[in-house]
Amino acid sequence: MSTVAQTMRKELKTIPSDTPVRKAARLMSEEKIGSLLVEKNGDFVGIVTDTDIVRRAVAEGSDLSKMTVQSIMTSPIATIEAYRTIQDAHDMMADLSIRHLGVTEKGKLIGIVSVRDLLISFKSISEPKITQD
Repeated sequence: MSTVAQTMRKELKTIPSDTPVRKAARLMSEEKIGSLLVEKNGDFVGIVTDTDIVRRAVAEGSDLSKMTVQSIMTSPIATIEAYRTIQDAHDMMADLSIRHLGVTEKGKLIGIVSVRDLLISFKSISEPKITQD
């Protein structure tokens, strides 16, 4: 079975903690991603996801240009070690009801894996291959 390290994205997309939610949403849209790691003073302090934006800002009717990502981010970041299997990552996401995990190596954040990344990985190993007519 594939490891999380083989499935994760190594390019970490980050945003400063004092960034307005509207700017974070725009960046996620442009990059076609569902999460950003939140940085403060050079450290990762949380993760903000498209779900956080919808549930904690938009649904509340907040002013997205004044509200910062720090006020809606999830902290601490749920993580999994890079050597674990993609099944372990899937189980952890299900248990925690989340769609993104930070990937660590000896405690250092080195990547991120999303439920979409796992779906793609599981699809590549499933048999038989399903094709579209």
